Amino acid sequence: MCSTFSLSAKPCTGADNGKFLHSKSLVTRARAEVIAAPKRSSQRAFPRLLKHGIPHTDLQVHEIVERQSQANSLSKQDICRKPEFHPAFLEEAYERCRNICAEYAKTFYLGTRLMTEERQKATWAIYVWCRRTDELVDGPNAVLMSTAVLDRWEERLQDIFDGRPYDMLDAALTDTISKFPLDIKPFRDMIEGMRMDTRKFRYDNFQELYLYCYYVAGTVGLMSVPVMGIAAESEASAQSIYNAALYLGIGNQLTNILRDVGEDALRGRVYLPQDELAQFGLCDQDVFARKVTDGWREFMKEQIIRARFYFNLAEEGASKLEKASRWPVWSSLLVYQKILDAIEDNDYDNFTKRAYVGRTKKLLTLPLAYTKAQSMSSLILQ
Repeated sequence: MCSTFSLSAKPCTGADNGKFLHSKSLVTRARAEVIAAPKRSSQRAFPRLLKHGIPHTDLQVHEIVERQSQANSLSKQDICRKPEFHPAFLEEAYERCRNICAEYAKTFYLGTRLMTEERQKATWAIYVWCRRTDELVDGPNAVLMSTAVLDRWEERLQDIFDGRPYDMLDAALTDTISKFPLDIKPFRDMIEGMRMDTRKFRYDNFQELYLYCYYVAGTVGLMSVPVMGIAAESEASAQSIYNAALYLGIGNQLTNILRDVGEDALRGRVYLPQDELAQFGLCDQDVFARKVTDGWREFMKEQIIRARFYFNLAEEGASKLEKASRWPVWSSLLVYQKILDAIEDNDYDNFTKRAYVGRTKKLLTLPLAYTKAQSMSSLILQ
């Protein structure tokens, strides 16, 4: 095992157009929040890890919220003029999106069935675009990935927003954009996350990892809120609800990372903060060795605490969405938390055992998710 044991966080990195920026305030906050328990002669005391990532101001989330909240007054350059598609063509396009969502996101798909027809279709179209984007890096043709491919995909995204879809699945998203105030930035940011996956295989600290999680998953929450809708009776600010949606994406991606540690290690990837591994006396070699130790268990316990922290933040906004849109969100929340439970049940062995939530368990979450979706909770957004 590595002997390095550091309590101070490394300088933080922020984000602006995909470039890393130094942020002194975050370094100060990181050092303040990483607390080390007193040392004992017989047992190592482990620190609590930093929970908060980079400020949303650095991610320009506020600007996205402002643009997407202007349902009827977005500038013409930000949304496409409504294209003319034959009704039968659009029907088939959305049907293909529905089939893909039903096949690859079964629990989430069942949750969408309570939504209005228009919102269902829009949700399926966004899901399919996100899935296709992710598969550029992680799909069967990932070996062909290059910067040029992602550049072309971003050009194609602009064409979708300009009303010039390349294929039928693109057309479904183009139609969705004409009906809902979707801003292009979260979509572009997701593509930037794919670029990170082609050039970055280590993350020095949690701020860097948070940035990655925002790009590849937090963006999905920002895309979804205009389609899901905010409940008219909610007194929460639009910004707080967007924040909650972003936090759900962060929690989901952190959970994916913890579930897939073993698989990623086989590809030479470590999506874990390097400074935090060091705090627990660990390093990449311990990950590649795929051996569960007491130090690894303690490290994983703290990582799971952090993921649950973001799910708790997400719950504060889930019940502020339109009532008919809450079920898929609650379904995702509950299923992903069960993945964390499964890691614990496997005694934190995410090297050789995959934390799996079976179909029966997934289906059993639906009634609870439905119950939570039917009432406005008493949670108050900060």
